[in-house]
Amino acid sequence: MDDDAEIIAEFLVESHENLDQLDRDLVELEKQPGSRDLLSSIFRTIHTIKGTSGFLAFNRLEQLTHVGENLLSRLRDGEMAMTPPVTEALLSMVDTVRALLGAVEATGSDAAGDADVDGVVAALRAVLDGEAEPVVEPVAEPVAESTAMVESVGPAADAPGVEAVQPTAETPIAETPTEEPAAETAADDETARRGVVESSVRVDVDLLDSLVQLVGELVLTRNQVLQRTEDQDDIELVRAVQRLDLVASELQEGIMKTRMQPIGQVWSKMPRVVRDLAVQLGREVDLRMEGHETELDRSLLEALKGPLTHLVRNALDHGIERPEARTAAGKPAQGRLQLRAFHESGQVVIEISDDGAGIDPDKIAAAAVQRGVITRDQAARMETREIVNLIFRPGFSTAAEVTNVSGRGVGMDVVRTNIERIGGTVDMHSQVGQGTTCRVRIPLTLAIIPALVVGENGETYAIPQANLVELVRLEGEELDRSVEHLAGAPVLRLRGHLLPLVSLAEVLGRRRPDPDALTVVVVQNDGQRFGLCVEEVHDTQEIVVKPIGRQLKSLPTYAGATIMGDGRVALILDVPGIAHAHGVAQITEGSAESSTSESTDSTALLVLEVSNGRRAALPLREVSRLEEFDVARIERSGDAEAVQYRDGILPLVRLTSAIGLAETVRDDDQVSVVVHEAENRRVGIVIDRVLDVVDAAIVPSDVGRRAGVLGSAVIQDRVTDLVDLDAVVALTGVGA
Repeated sequence: MDDDAEIIAEFLVESHENLDQLDRDLVELEKQPGSRDLLSSIFRTIHTIKGTSGFLAFNRLEQLTHVGENLLSRLRDGEMAMTPPVTEALLSMVDTVRALLGAVEATGSDAAGDADVDGVVAALRAVLDGEAEPVVEPVAEPVAESTAMVESVGPAADAPGVEAVQPTAETPIAETPTEEPAAETAADDETARRGVVESSVRVDVDLLDSLVQLVGELVLTRNQVLQRTEDQDDIELVRAVQRLDLVASELQEGIMKTRMQPIGQVWSKMPRVVRDLAVQLGREVDLRMEGHETELDRSLLEALKGPLTHLVRNALDHGIERPEARTAAGKPAQGRLQLRAFHESGQVVIEISDDGAGIDPDKIAAAAVQRGVITRDQAARMETREIVNLIFRPGFSTAAEVTNVSGRGVGMDVVRTNIERIGGTVDMHSQVGQGTTCRVRIPLTLAIIPALVVGENGETYAIPQANLVELVRLEGEELDRSVEHLAGAPVLRLRGHLLPLVSLAEVLGRRRPDPDALTVVVVQNDGQRFGLCVEEVHDTQEIVVKPIGRQLKSLPTYAGATIMGDGRVALILDVPGIAHAHGVAQITEGSAESSTSESTDSTALLVLEVSNGRRAALPLREVSRLEEFDVARIERSGDAEAVQYRDGILPLVRLTSAIGLAETVRDDDQVSVVVHEAENRRVGIVIDRVLDVVDAAIVPSDVGRRAGVLGSAVIQDRVTDLVDLDAVVALTGVGA
C-alpha cells in the first residue's frame, strides 16, 4: 500500500467511527437542544472531516462539510436554535457524508456515486438563511434491483423534493430471483466487499501488552512441555505436543505482529525538524527517506525517537557544510541527508548518512587527548574507525562554542546508552570530505527473542542471537597455536584477526583451570568482536525476556532473565555490558597497558619473531593493523611482491631479508603481515609471528647495527633487534 492509499484508509476508518458517534449525538441533541458539550463535539467532528477532505482533495466532501460546519457554528454560538428542520438538515448531511465516504472507499474519489451533494448543500444554506426549505434526502449506496425497490417508490413519493414514480407498461420491473442465487450473491458480495472499516479494529495498547505477556507465558509452558516429552514413547502425546508447539509459534507470531508499526511514524516528524534546523544553521538540505514501511515493535519505536532526532540534528550541525563552503569544495550547494531502514539478519538496520565534511580523525584524537578521554599513546595505536567512534564517549565534543544545538559534551553518549538499553548497537563510519554514515542496529522486538543457551559451573545463561557471530572449538595443538597473549590478555588468532577473549567464569567471579579444549562463542558489540569462553553450549531456543530485579540492575553483566523448560531461571547476558566492563574495547584497540605506572621514557613496542627464533621490535605507534593473508593471494609485479588490500594494492617487504637475515622456510598457507601507514603510503611487512606487546624503557646499543636495524636492546631478557622502519619501507620504493 502506497502512502496516499494508507492515509485514505486511516481517514475512512476514523471518519466512519466519528459518523456513528455523530448520529447518536444529533439524536441526543434533539432531546437536549441547549447542550453546548454535544454541539462542540459535533462541530469538532465535522471540522476534522472537512480539514482532512481538503488535504486529500475530496472537493465535494469538503464543500458539504464546510456548509454543515457553518450551521453548527451558529448553533454553538447561540445564534440559532435547534429545531426539527435543522435536525433533519444535519442528519441529511451526515447520511450524505457517509455516502461520499463509501464512494471514496470504492473508487478512491468522491466524484463518483449518486449522492445529491448540491441538493443537501442548498438545503443547509436555506436553513442558515432562515428559510424552511425542504431537506433533500441523500441517495445512499446503490441497492440491488428488485421488486422491493420499486414498491418502496410509492410511499416515498410524498416525501418533499421527490417526485412519485408510478410503474407503467414501459417501466420494466425486475423479476425476483430465486432465493438460493440471491443468498449466494449476497454472501459472495459480502466476502468480496469487506470494507476498510470492517477490516480494522482499534484495540487498547494495554490489552495488547497483556496479550504479549500471556503469549510469553504460553511459550515458557510450551518449552517445559517439550522438554518433558522428549523421551516419551506415547505417540499420541508426542503428536499433541508437536501440535501445541506449532499453534503456540503461530499465535506468538500473530500477537507480535499486532505490536509492529512502521518506522515511518518516527520519520514523519523529520522533514519539519530538518527544515527548521537548516534555516537556523543556514544550510540547504535535501532530505531523502527510504524504507519507511520497515516495521518494528512499538516500544522500540518510542525508545528510538530521541536518539534518531539527535543523530539527524548532529548530521546537520557537524556534517553538512554551509552552501558557500560546499561550493568552494566543488560540491552542490544543497547537501544530502538520507534516512534508510531495512531488515537484516533478524534485526532492523537504520542508517543516517550525509555527504558533508566528514569526521576528521586527527581532530577527534586531539580533542579526546585534550579532554582526557584517552591518552596520547592510546590515540597513536587506535585505528581510524575506533577514533571516529570516540564521539560516543561521555563528555566528548568538538564544537568550538556551546549553542542550543551542540557543544555541551552530552548527547552522543546518551544516544549510545539509550540504543544499547533496547539491545541495539550504534556505529559511525566517516570519510573526510565525503560524508558520514551512522548505522544503528536494533532487534525487532524485546519481548521474545532467539538466544543461544550456554552453561557455566552448572548454571544456565542465554546469549541473544542478535549478538552471536559463530562458535569456535579449539583442542590440542590447535589450542596452543591459536591462543596468544598480548599485554597479558588472551587473544585468539582467528582467520587473520586477533580476537580478544573473555572467560565467562571470570565474568562471574570464578577461576577455571586451564582446559584441554576451549569453546569460544564469538559475539559482536558495536562492530567490535570478541570471544566469550564458555564451559558448555546447549542449544538455541526462543526465550521470553523478563526484567531483572532492582538489586541486579546495576550489574553490567545481565540484560534480563528468562525461565527455561525445566522451570529454572536463566540470566540473559548483556554483551555490550560485558565488553565495557572487562575492557574489550581497549584490547581491541591494541592497547597494552602496563600493570605499573607508565614511565615518561617507556615506549610501546611490538615484539616479533623473525628467522628461526630471532627477535625484532618496532614501535607500536607505527603499526596500523595486523593481518594474515593466504600465500596464494601474494602476486608479483617485477621483483616486488604485493597483495590486493582494501580496494588497493599493498606492497610487501619481507622483514628477515630487509634486516639481513636468512629467510625461514615455512610450509604455512598464510603469512603474517604488519600494516604500516604514514603520509598517505601503506606498506605490509611480512613477519613470522607476533610475540607480544610491551612497554619498555629502551636503552639502544650499537650492537647489531646494520641496514634496516638501528641497533639492539634487551627486551624481556632477550637481545632484540630494533627495526629501522624507514629503511625497511624504502625497500618497497613507496613514497620515494
